[in-house]
Amino acid sequence: MAISRVDEEVQAAIKAIEREDIDVLDKVEMLMEIAMGLQTQPKSPDDLHESVALYKKALGLCPENNELLQARLMARMATALQSIPVDSTEFLEQAEYHYETALKVLNAQGNKEEIAEVEMNLGLVLQTLAGAGKRRITDAIAAYQRALRVFDKKAHPTEYAILHNNLATAFLSIPFSDQRAKMREALAVQSFEDGLSVVNLIDHPNEYAMLQNNLGNSLQYSSSSHIVANNVRALEAYEEALKVRTLEAAPLQYASTISNKANCLLNLPDDPEHPELRNRGNTINAKTLYEEARKIFDEHGEQAKSQVVSEALEQLDQELGLPSKSRGNGADLSAG
Repeated sequence: MAISRVDEEVQAAIKAIEREDIDVLDKVEMLMEIAMGLQTQPKSPDDLHESVALYKKALGLCPENNELLQARLMARMATALQSIPVDSTEFLEQAEYHYETALKVLNAQGNKEEIAEVEMNLGLVLQTLAGAGKRRITDAIAAYQRALRVFDKKAHPTEYAILHNNLATAFLSIPFSDQRAKMREALAVQSFEDGLSVVNLIDHPNEYAMLQNNLGNSLQYSSSSHIVANNVRALEAYEEALKVRTLEAAPLQYASTISNKANCLLNLPDDPEHPELRNRGNTINAKTLYEEARKIFDEHGEQAKSQVVSEALEQLDQELGLPSKSRGNGADLSAG
C-alpha cells in the first residue's frame, strides 16, 4: 500500500522527536503543525484520531513550566476531539474538559482573541451536550456571550455572524413551556438578523446562506400571530440561501433548504392578500420540491432524511387526492 504525504510527515515528526539535536520546543511545534494539518482537511475519522494522538505527544514533550503552550495545545486538541464523528458524547465531554482546563491559563496569560475562540468552541460543545441532556443550554449561551465581548461586528464579522447564529439556535432549543418563550423567539430572530448585518453574499457566502436558511426556519416556526407575514419573510430568506446552496455546489444543503422552503409553502396562501383562496398552487410546488429533495437524499445515501420527506409527500398526496407513491412511514417533517 502506498504511503501518503501526510503519513510520511507523521512518521518524520515521530522520528524527529527522538533526535536529541532538535530543540524540544521545535519538536512540539512540529507535532502541533502536523496535527493541525490533519484536522483541517481530514480524509477520514482516522485523521482526526491521529491528530489527537499527535497533540498528546506534543503535550507530553511540552516543558511543565510553559503553561501557556500547554493550554494552547489543549485547546487545539479539543477542536480535533470535537470534530470526531461518533454517536456517543465521549469525545465532546473530553473536548469540554480540555477547553475549560485551557481557559484557566488563557484567561490569565493568553490574548483576548484566542480566549474568545475557545469560548466560542466551548459554547458549541456545551450546546451539543445540552441537546443530549447532559449540560445546560444556558451555559452555552453564556459562553457565546463572553466570546461576543471580543468578536465584534467591525473587527471580526465572520466570528460575529457565527456566534449570533449559534446564539439564535440555542435560544430556539429551549423548550417553549414558559411565558418567556415568545421573547426567546424574538431574540433568536434578532440574533439571525444581527449576524446578517455583517456578512454578505459575495464576501461571506457560506455564513450568509447558513444565517438566511436558519432565519427562515425561525420565522416559519414562530408562534407569532403574524403567520402569513412571517412565512413571506421566511420564503425570501430561503431564496437568498439558495443563491449559495445550489444543486451543483452543495447538493445536500440545497436539498435541506428546498425542503425547508417546501414546509414554508405549505403554510402560505397562493395570494397572501387573499388567504381565503387557499394554497393549492403552493402545495403543488411544495410537492415538487419535496420530490427533488428526496431524490438528492437518496443519491447521497441520506436515508433518514429521505424517509422524513417521504412522510411529508404521503400526507400531501392525501391532501391533493393523489395515489401515494412514498415509501413506508416516516417521522414528522423537520427543518434541515
